[in-house]
Amino acid sequence: MLGRFHPHNKHTGFTLLEVMLVLLLMGLAAGYVMFNAFGASKADLLKSQAQRLQVLVDMASDYAVLNQQQLGIRIEQKDNEYYFVFLDENDEWQRIEGEKYYEPHTLPEDFSFTLNLDDLPWTKEDQLFDRGIFDETLSVSEDGVEIGSEEEKKLPPPQILIMSSGDITPFSLSFAYEGDFNDEPVYFALNNEEFPPLELAGPFESPDQ
Repeated sequence: MLGRFHPHNKHTGFTLLEVMLVLLLMGLAAGYVMFNAFGASKADLLKSQAQRLQVLVDMASDYAVLNQQQLGIRIEQKDNEYYFVFLDENDEWQRIEGEKYYEPHTLPEDFSFTLNLDDLPWTKEDQLFDRGIFDETLSVSEDGVEIGSEEEKKLPPPQILIMSSGDITPFSLSFAYEGDFNDEPVYFALNNEEFPPLELAGPFESPDQ
């Protein structure tokens, strides 16, 4: 259960029945989008990767609101990987561990993604989120500079913030398959204006559509 990673949660959170129902729904949804790859096209497989994250973000957003917990998603483009984090009682980001769906996930070979947080068509001038707090070397707290040994270094902050109010950092995450001799390139985009549910757009024939 997600509640395990916040030992100081003052809210009662889910009942056991509610937790079982949520986990069942998550399992069904994740199982659906992660269908058997045999015979599936690259477009279908790429879409399933975008849908997987779409489902997880919606579930994480519900949890953040119900339990007043700040969550985030760290996108590591060079590694084709993403993982979920939470803000602990010391205002430091920690990985969510022991939760299968929220642990680091790497895209299959041949797929990649690109995160865009700037110049989005739906971004407003009075945007709630200040990009300045997401410096690569800083945590939310002022003492979050990464110094010292590897063991002492803090996690980099998430680029996508899932707030306890239900707000989510506006973003566009493009999923790409560049094609080969047998398949044409295909692209999908996972977009969030400010509140879930996220929009899944595509397939596109070019990344600029």
